[in-house]
Amino acid sequence: MTTEDFLEGQIILIDKPLHWTSFQAVNKLKWALITKLGLPKKFKIGHAGTLDPLATGLLLVCTGKFTKRITELQGQAKEYTGTFYIGATTPSYDLETEIDQTFPTEHIDDALIQETVKQFLGEIDQKPPIYSAIKKDGVRLYEHARAGETVEIATRKTTIHEFEITRIALPEIDFRVVCSKGTYIRSLAFDFGKAMNSGSHLTALRRTKIGNYNVTDGIDAEAFEQSLAPRL
Repeated sequence: MTTEDFLEGQIILIDKPLHWTSFQAVNKLKWALITKLGLPKKFKIGHAGTLDPLATGLLLVCTGKFTKRITELQGQAKEYTGTFYIGATTPSYDLETEIDQTFPTEHIDDALIQETVKQFLGEIDQKPPIYSAIKKDGVRLYEHARAGETVEIATRKTTIHEFEITRIALPEIDFRVVCSKGTYIRSLAFDFGKAMNSGSHLTALRRTKIGNYNVTDGIDAEAFEQSLAPRL
């Protein structure tokens, strides 16, 4: 593709690696486009939906005039796969923080797991994790958390369109979820454990789809950079 193609607008499907922030991935692409194709430093580029550093998978990066489509893309349903660890919780609901509580799991069997899934289908009330970028009184929640401050977090409406358990090997449960914009899979992990009179946290997460876009069509950020023909 040419400089003009990216200025007119492209949607680049990136398979974000583990430990990268979404911001880092976008910056990697931006720098590659500036240095290899000569795009101006102020050209428009952005992503349509943040992935946590501990998550991998599909990141839609929009360039040029297609940045106007970011809001539309963010509103599309998303599919995730991942793993819950049953019997323990962490303050961040994932592996960012250490286990703070452990819970019994002897009462949990396949039947209880499958029955609990039904409680989370459709529209649900969900409380975002304290370790999230949502702002409370002008300060991001994770900043309150790291300062040891207790804040009241309001619940939000979200929709779980599909929720499938794909592997049970306690204490691990693998899942596939299709959900609406604004769903926190970390909160789903926490609430799922609580609903089974136990605890749970997220140990792996991969975004596989956004609307009709699939991570199987994605490209690694490094590979994208190498695919660009340098300007003459």
